[in-house]
Amino acid sequence: MKIVIAHPTGNANVRAATVGLMEAELLAQFYTSIASFPGSFLDYLSKFKPFSEINRRTFHRDLQSKTSMLPWFEIARLLSIKFKINGLLKHEEGVFCIDSIYKNLDWKVASILKKASKSNASAVYSYEDGAYHSFLKAKSLGLSCYYDLPIGYWRAAQNLLKNEQERWPDWVSTLTGFQDSELKLFRKDEELRMADRIFVASNFTAQTLKEYPGKLAPIEVIPYGFSPINTEPKYDAYDGTKPLKLLFVGSLTQRKGIAELFAVADQLGKHIDLTIVGRKTSNTCIALDKALAKHKWIPSLSHQDVLALMRQSDVLVFPTLFEGFGLVITEAMSQGIPVITTERTIGPDFIRNNENGWIIQAGSIESLKVAIVNLLQTPKLVNQVGIAAIETASLRPWSVYGKELAMAIGKQDSTLIF
Repeated sequence: MKIVIAHPTGNANVRAATVGLMEAELLAQFYTSIASFPGSFLDYLSKFKPFSEINRRTFHRDLQSKTSMLPWFEIARLLSIKFKINGLLKHEEGVFCIDSIYKNLDWKVASILKKASKSNASAVYSYEDGAYHSFLKAKSLGLSCYYDLPIGYWRAAQNLLKNEQERWPDWVSTLTGFQDSELKLFRKDEELRMADRIFVASNFTAQTLKEYPGKLAPIEVIPYGFSPINTEPKYDAYDGTKPLKLLFVGSLTQRKGIAELFAVADQLGKHIDLTIVGRKTSNTCIALDKALAKHKWIPSLSHQDVLALMRQSDVLVFPTLFEGFGLVITEAMSQGIPVITTERTIGPDFIRNNENGWIIQAGSIESLKVAIVNLLQTPKLVNQVGIAAIETASLRPWSVYGKELAMAIGKQDSTLIF
């Protein structure tokens, strides 16, 4: 079996997946928008600050011969973001919006599958919103379709988040998931319908698929890995004599539970020091602008800078209402920073409450406040739980995820997990 895998931006889980498939000799070709390799021109270019973001697209050097790029639309998208040309980025309609990036790569993969099948490819592995055309073509050629759903199923998301429009009307503009067109939602369902196997990274994501109105292929949960652990953690940073340094990292949308976070921050006042890292999903949310003005806000940081900021913080707070995994959770744990998060993440799969982190009720101001006050009253927990968090992270590097995914794909049969 040989697999064509495609993803436009190539994040950490995609990097691990491609390496896992390559090492298992299952990789036919990898398609993406921009890929840098050690010693390449793009790698050289990334040394200069204006191009440092290329580091986010660095892949294993041995993948270079099996990688094909479609860079121009993605370059245009990044430039449009940099120069704030919002018309070109408009949701689903902008020429260089993220939907266009996914669809262009999807069309490209569909166009090469016939040739790939005559060579050695027998399957295609694609991700949500980027699989529709390639799966249609794969079906016509008799190729297997493997589907990766990084975040929970859209119907479950809408059902869980619809109450937010009533609970937090001032934050509605940040809930961009409700802006998806009927055509986009149709394609999401069609991608799932055509999939021969479905891979998800958390039990929460698997459970959301119960709301799919039809029969699905076998679903397998394979959690992502952890970033390389911090080998020199400082566990004596917080002693209760100064404000507790809280950090939030993620897009600034109420899907992430930021209204609850800001509400608790208002209640705890000088006892905490809150830093927010993330881009706005809306420029028309007055409530968000007022909240950000009260705290330290950093719109964007490189991955390495995010990890460095985590190491300077006491606790990562991630009160999300709907998340397929939550990479910031595992990133923080890898740095020895304990995490407060909800049951709608990878949290319950890895975190033992009050041992190596804390699980709170999604959407509950009181639950979040109780967790933070507990740390203010028992400061030694921050360091104790941080030690346990980094021990958990050390047991599952990214390579484990890649190997487990390759092993699962290589199996000739599989069973439904529920």
